[in-house]
Amino acid sequence: MPLRKKDELKENIEKIETMDKFAMIIFGASGDLTKRKLMPALYSLYRDKRLTGAFSILGIARTAYSDEEFRSYILKELQHFVKAEDRDEEIMNSFVSHLYYLPMDPAKPDGYATLRERLEKLTHDEQPDNLLYYLATPPSLYGLVPLHLKEAGLNTSGSRIIIEKPFGYDLESARELNRIYTSVFEERQIYRIDHFLGKETAQNLLAFRFANGIFEPLWNRNYIDYVEVTAVENLGIEDRGGFYETTGALRDMVQNHLIQLVALTAMEPPAIFNADNFRNEVVKVYDSLMPLDDVDLNEHIVRGQYTASGDKKGYREEKGVAPESRTETYIAMKLGISNWRWSGVPFYIRTGKQMPTKVTEIVVHFRETPHQMFRCADGNCPRANKLILRLQPMKGLC
Repeated sequence: MPLRKKDELKENIEKIETMDKFAMIIFGASGDLTKRKLMPALYSLYRDKRLTGAFSILGIARTAYSDEEFRSYILKELQHFVKAEDRDEEIMNSFVSHLYYLPMDPAKPDGYATLRERLEKLTHDEQPDNLLYYLATPPSLYGLVPLHLKEAGLNTSGSRIIIEKPFGYDLESARELNRIYTSVFEERQIYRIDHFLGKETAQNLLAFRFANGIFEPLWNRNYIDYVEVTAVENLGIEDRGGFYETTGALRDMVQNHLIQLVALTAMEPPAIFNADNFRNEVVKVYDSLMPLDDVDLNEHIVRGQYTASGDKKGYREEKGVAPESRTETYIAMKLGISNWRWSGVPFYIRTGKQMPTKVTEIVVHFRETPHQMFRCADGNCPRANKLILRLQPMKGLC
C-alpha cells in the first residue's frame, strides 16, 4: 500500500476511535435558545442515528443544576418543543442520559480549570480535543469566553466554536470580535452561523435558481421589476425586553437574516458549490449593495414600534423596556444592488413584531408586458406575474 494511503487510513481510524470522545459544550444551557432550538435539534439528530457513540453534551450556566436535575429539566422541555409525531419516550430518555451539567459563570476565568477537569472525565482523555463549543449566551460574553478557553488550554487544534448572531454591535465591535476569535482559533474552527440559512426552503432557493433552466434566463433587471423580502411575526418580544432594547429590529433581523435572503436571491452561481465559493458569491452581493445616502435615510427607511391593541401589550409596556424607548420593532427599507444583473431593480425588505400575520417570504415581481391586449373587466386588470417563495409558516412556491 502506498505511504500516502497508509497515512490516510491511519488518520481515518484515529478519527473513528475518537468519535466516542466527542463532547459538545453549551454555554448558556439554562436559557431560551437551548431549550427551544438546540436540544430539540440535537434530539432529532440522535433519533435519526446521526449522533452516535458515547458522546457527551455538557451544559454550562450560572443556574445551579445537578446532572440529574438538568436532564429532568431538558426532558420536560423536549415534551413541549418537539413535535408530537417526533416524540419517542424511550429515545428521549436515552438521549438525555448523554447530558451533563456544570454550574459556573462563563464570564469569570476561575471556572475554566474545573471545566477542563470535567471534560477530561467525560471523554476519558487527559488531553480532550474533539470539542464543540456553542455560545447560547448574551452577546456581551462573546468576547470573553474564547479568551478564557485559551487561558485554560481548551482551544485545541481539534476543537470548534459556534457563535450565533448578533456578531458585534457595530462594525468596529464586529472587527474586534474577529480579532479575538482569530487570536484563539484558526478560521476553519470558527462557525459564525445564521440559522435562517438552515431552513429547507432557503436551501431550496439555490436549487430552484441554479438547477432550473426556465427561470435563470429571466433572473435579471431585464425581466424583474422589483423584489420584496419579508419576515414578520404575530408575536411581541415576550420576555426578551432586556435583549431587544439593546438590539432592535435592525440588528436583530436586517443585517443577518434579511440580507442573507437578499444575497441568496441576487447571488451569481458559484463555479463549484462548496463553502468557500458560496461565501465568495455572497460577499460579492454585499460589496454591490449601494451605500445609503441622506435621501435614503429620510425617504427610503421606515421605523416603528407596536402599540397596545386589545389584550396585547404595547412595546413600551413590555418587561425590561424603557417607558420612553425609541427602539424599533418594525423596519422597512429600500435597497439597491449596483451590478450588471440587478442595476435599477429595487429590493424592499421589511420585518416586524406583533404584526397581523406570521410569514417569511421572497416575492419576485416581474415586469409588465410591453403591450396590454386584454381589457379590464369589472375593475380587474391583468397584472404582471409574481413568483412567491415562502419559507414559513407554509413552505412552498407559487
